[in-house]
Amino acid sequence: MTTQQLHLFNGIGLVVLVVVAVLTRATARRIAGALAGGVAIGAVALGINVLGEEVGWWHMAITWEPYFLTVLGIDFALCAYLYLITWRIARRFGWRGLAVVVIAAAVIGPPRDYWYMARFPEWGAYGPGVAPVLAVSATYVVIVVLGHGVMRLVAGPASADRLARRPWEAAEPGAAPDRDRM
Repeated sequence: MTTQQLHLFNGIGLVVLVVVAVLTRATARRIAGALAGGVAIGAVALGINVLGEEVGWWHMAITWEPYFLTVLGIDFALCAYLYLITWRIARRFGWRGLAVVVIAAAVIGPPRDYWYMARFPEWGAYGPGVAPVLAVSATYVVIVVLGHGVMRLVAGPASADRLARRPWEAAEPGAAPDRDRM
């Protein structure tokens, strides 16, 4: 992956983050929490990448120079839009909704990554066997759980939001309809 490609991804990530923040009506605290989650997963993802390289699960074309790593870290931080979405899912569906997201990420992640590597072979390659597939799947689980957890630490639990109400909970008598539902 080149620095120019990372700059492109950062621009796209910033636009997506702004759009998702507006659509989810995210507060400044929630955005800060999502960005903190993105930074946390960036550090962990680099560690997972090193581990995968050491055991031969994959090889990624990463330039281990400060400028490249800084731009890559910004790229991970801008994935904050994912945590704004998981926060809304947690607000609406609770832990069951988050469990579905984690399972979906574990299932969709490996085919997505393998497609990227087939499409852009200069970015790297995966080793043979099922171990790399399971490692990629586990990485996606860690990314969702850790990033959402860090966001929750900064922004607070979604269930504590004043607008949080489960579909199965009855509305209070005389309460105005909740127009903030998605």
